[in-house]
Amino acid sequence: MNELANIRTDSYENLARAMGIATDRKVPKKTSNLNRLRIWHSPVMGQVEVNGKLSNVEIIEGGSYRLELVGEDGSEFIYAKTMTLRPFMQRFMLRRYVANMGAKEGQPKGSFHRTIMADSLNMDLKDNTGKFNCGKPSGYVEDFKALSPDMQDLIRQIKRVRVIFGTVSLEDAVDQNGQPVGDKVTAAYPFIWEIDNKDAFKTLGDRFAEYSAKSKLPLQYVLHFDNTIENPLPNGSKFYTPTAKVDFSEEFEITEEDEKLFHDFNDFIKNFNDYICKQWEEKVQTEQKNPSAADVETVEDFIDIDVDK
Repeated sequence: MNELANIRTDSYENLARAMGIATDRKVPKKTSNLNRLRIWHSPVMGQVEVNGKLSNVEIIEGGSYRLELVGEDGSEFIYAKTMTLRPFMQRFMLRRYVANMGAKEGQPKGSFHRTIMADSLNMDLKDNTGKFNCGKPSGYVEDFKALSPDMQDLIRQIKRVRVIFGTVSLEDAVDQNGQPVGDKVTAAYPFIWEIDNKDAFKTLGDRFAEYSAKSKLPLQYVLHFDNTIENPLPNGSKFYTPTAKVDFSEEFEITEEDEKLFHDFNDFIKNFNDYICKQWEEKVQTEQKNPSAADVETVEDFIDIDVDK
């Protein structure tokens, strides 16, 4: 009876492992139905009629916060200069963009190498290429200049990503045509925000440090985001970084809906990591079946075959 009780109450993962079927479970293809938040660095252009002629004008300023509302029939976008964010959790990963220099029309211009999401970057993280850390060496690199030029270049391409999950309300929001969006302004939308700019990474890290210093849970206190900061580049273009302030004046109660959303975010992270780990396993198995010429030569150097005469 005790065994039956355990079978009835234990989790699927534990039972599957005990029954020897855990490794046979298929991992579904990664899908994302989470709304995506980001800073939109370029102005959104549109056309207006002036003296009977259509002219291109800037209808949404660069540096606006953009929320992609993901739906079954596609996405729509809303923009705002300020927003209020209630962070539920954060994770970290590494990411590297690899351009496809020989891409033809209709082919992807590049792809992302990315690791699993983790609580910290102070560990080796599996990535979707069958390696760890997108190829970056383990641990802290004490002497960067001692590395080969190729490795230095690789490390420069790898970005730390702070991934924030929570709910966001956009203030005085407009759609991609510059028109007010009405009731969508006050809605609190679940979102994921992947922050890879080093200045923005630090800004949000400093805000999370404030929560820790006061022993406060992030989802109980909102972050207010004002206008972004414009940063000019030598080539004349610009990029923008956020400004954020923690509001400790009001504490939010954690509701049943918050708990459900918290679990949904954790499920999203688990599904993402399962997908990356599945890709890691497939790439490792492929490499084991098809060793490189250099690997074969190395093995042969260590093996001495005696042939009976």
